[in-house]
Amino acid sequence: MNSTTDLFDKCLAFDDAKRVQAAGVYPFFRPIEASSGSSVVTHGKKRVMIGSNNYLGLTHHPRVQAAAKKAIDTLGTGCTGSRFLNGNLVLHEQLEERLSHFLGKEACLVFSTGFLSNQGAISSLIGRNDVIYSDRENHASIIEGTRVSIGDTVKFKHNNMEDLERVMAHTRHKYEGALLVADGVFSMSGDIFHLPQAIEIARKYNCRIYVDDAHSLGVLGPKGQGTETHFKLSQSVDIVMGTFSKSFASIGGFIAGSADVVHYIKHKARPFMFSAAMPPAAAATVLECINVVEEEPEHLENLWRNARKMSKGLKSLGYNTLDSQTPIIPLLVGDDFLAFSFTQKLYEMGVFATPVVRPAVPEGCALIRTSYMASHTDEDLDYVLDVLDKLGREFEIIGNKEREEQLAILAETHFGHTVA
Repeated sequence: MNSTTDLFDKCLAFDDAKRVQAAGVYPFFRPIEASSGSSVVTHGKKRVMIGSNNYLGLTHHPRVQAAAKKAIDTLGTGCTGSRFLNGNLVLHEQLEERLSHFLGKEACLVFSTGFLSNQGAISSLIGRNDVIYSDRENHASIIEGTRVSIGDTVKFKHNNMEDLERVMAHTRHKYEGALLVADGVFSMSGDIFHLPQAIEIARKYNCRIYVDDAHSLGVLGPKGQGTETHFKLSQSVDIVMGTFSKSFASIGGFIAGSADVVHYIKHKARPFMFSAAMPPAAAATVLECINVVEEEPEHLENLWRNARKMSKGLKSLGYNTLDSQTPIIPLLVGDDFLAFSFTQKLYEMGVFATPVVRPAVPEGCALIRTSYMASHTDEDLDYVLDVLDKLGREFEIIGNKEREEQLAILAETHFGHTVA
């Protein structure tokens, strides 16, 4: 080994992003100058946003904004310390109580971010002789939690219950405790986790269940309470995790479960103990979002009306949407550079979307991740469909039978979706 290698050589050699930038199709870090319910202004131009997780469109709700401003007036702009020490606000405890009631759980613990929630909860629960069973499409924060944990991690094929049972049957006897971890709604594909089957398998092998409801909270279930209520399986999941950076228009995260488990995580999770607490405005925002969700059901109704319209419209155009059943509707395009070029053309035509490329998806399986909000108008959505129709044909993603067949094969091979 060459002892004179400079640590920063890898930085100098990294040119992946620079090549995309040089080609004029770099789709990341676009500075947003202003925003409204369904549009943003970037580079001086208003564009329809279809790349946001603001599912209920509450970031500009008057009641939510007023609550955030009031919190700043009362408690200032930040906590300047961890909740374990000087940063614990009455707002945090009120939020935990409200969330527990909203989700039907005994207790709840609020973290500074969703990422820290997963990292902290998973790593604190898993001991050296324990095992995590993790879906291969789980979010990066779950993956980070498994890496920090001192126990083992066994992955199973995405949302494949036969493979889950196979790996449990072959490995469960080797370990003491076990935790099955999966997203409720997978953030790239829009898949809903097969929770009923997973519960049966987990119980068979004495395995606890942990569901990341980051993209389910405010979206699934009669009142947006998440994956459990979507399947009418309340109290079936041992730990529910979620974030506030999506439907609840803020920043932060939480875990909810039995009082004893939450108490343990509260005193053992280092990312919770050693991170500054959620700012007052952020906590107040979430509290008011819960009020709005409970008192104004039209937001959830509008979200699903828009999601159904776009799902039907995109499929009728010929797009392969991986048969998504949620407001996250991916468009399978295949090639990474094609995804960058397509996204740039969308941007130029006034539509803000985001590409998903390797390693977030398998090589050759790039997606355009589109997601829809309650605040989108029919005019917004009709415009998006018109642009996607024109560009899809121009790039031969749709309207080309051979290409559509190739994409169908990719969907089945790599994502397990057979498109009718």
